[in-house]
Amino acid sequence: MASVPAVLTSEWTKIRSVSSTVWTLIAAFVVTVALGAAAGALVNATFDDLSEIERATFDPTLVSFTGTSFGQLAMIVFGVLVVSTEYSSGMIRTSLAAVPQRATFLFGKITVAGALALLAGLLTSFVSFFLTQALLGNRGIDLGEENVLRAVVGAGLYMGLIALFSMGVAAMLRSSVLSICILVTLFLLISNILSLVPYAKDVIRYFPDKAGMRIMQVVPDAMNSDPAPYGPWGGLGIMVLWVVAAVLGGFLVLRSRDA
Repeated sequence: MASVPAVLTSEWTKIRSVSSTVWTLIAAFVVTVALGAAAGALVNATFDDLSEIERATFDPTLVSFTGTSFGQLAMIVFGVLVVSTEYSSGMIRTSLAAVPQRATFLFGKITVAGALALLAGLLTSFVSFFLTQALLGNRGIDLGEENVLRAVVGAGLYMGLIALFSMGVAAMLRSSVLSICILVTLFLLISNILSLVPYAKDVIRYFPDKAGMRIMQVVPDAMNSDPAPYGPWGGLGIMVLWVVAAVLGGFLVLRSRDA
C-alpha cells in the first residue's frame, strides 16, 4: 500500500518534470497580467468616453482581471494535462500498479496540482491588481479599501478552481483533446454567446465561470453588468459545487473502469 506522502511526492515529481504543465501556468500568468494592464491603461486614457452608467458603476478592481477570461484557458489546459497525459502515454497502468488505491491516486494528484494552481492563481491576481491599479493612475484603488482584498484573493481562488474543475472533467473523459475542446468551447464560446440570449441568461449565470467571476467584483453590477441573484461568495460557492461534482464524477469513472 502506497503511503500518502509518497503519492504526493510522486505527483509533484510528475508535474515539475513535464515542461508543458509548467509553461501553461506561466502562460496563465502572462496573459492575465498583460491583458489586465492593457485594460487599465486603456480605461485610464478613455475614461471620459464611457457612458454615464459605466462611470457610475466603474470598478477599478474588476478591470485588473479583464484578462482572466483568456488566462483561464491556460489553467484549463494545465488541469487537463495533469490528469490526461498519463492516459495518452499509457503511464496510467504503471501509476495504478504502484498506487492501486484509486482514491489515493486521484486525490493525491488533485491535491498537488490544485495547490500549485492555487499558488499560481494568487500570484497572478495580486500582480495583475497592483500593476493595473498603477496604470489606472488616480482612478485606481488601494488594496485596503472595503472588499478589495476579498476580490483579489477571490480571483486567485477562481483560477485554482478552474484548474480543479478541468482535472475532474479530464478524469471523466480520459482524453486531452476531447477535454480541452469541450471546456474551451464551454467557457469561451457557449457561456459568452448564451449570456446574450434573454431567456438563456437565467441559466448561464449558474455556469461555473459566470458564477465564480462574481467574487472579483467590488462594485455591485460593475460596469453596467447584469445583476445576479447571488452575492460574491454565493457565486464562488456555486462554482465550488461544480468542482466537487466534476471531481466526484472523475473518481467514479476511475474506480469503475479499467486503466
